[in-house]
Amino acid sequence: QVQLVESGGGLVQPGGSLRLSCAASGSILSINAMGWYRQVPGKERELVASITTGGSTRYADSVKGRFTISRSNRNTVSLQMNSLSPEDTALYYCKLDHWRPGTGSLINWGQGTQVTVSS
Repeated sequence: QVQLVESGGGLVQPGGSLRLSCAASGSILSINAMGWYRQVPGKERELVASITTGGSTRYADSVKGRFTISRSNRNTVSLQMNSLSPEDTALYYCKLDHWRPGTGSLINWGQGTQVTVSS
């Protein structure tokens, strides 16, 4: 089984920074990509940022220049969030896109970590 453990969420004032981390463990053989998504009540979950094993990154237009995704080791992904605004308030989810022989592509999600930007 695969587990994703997220950390780093919390309450921050507008203009502040937070760093989210996600550690994946379990039966993981080949990782295609890891990423962060966010969701607010009544809206669909949306991509914030993702990074492939090769290091290619992708960002939502709304976070470009403010957020940076990185992988500190094979199974850990972090999201540095700067210049936060109330519009960034959401439940942030870590996503693991991996592959297993005989099964093919697999997707796992973390349980989510709340980010609240408010004065």
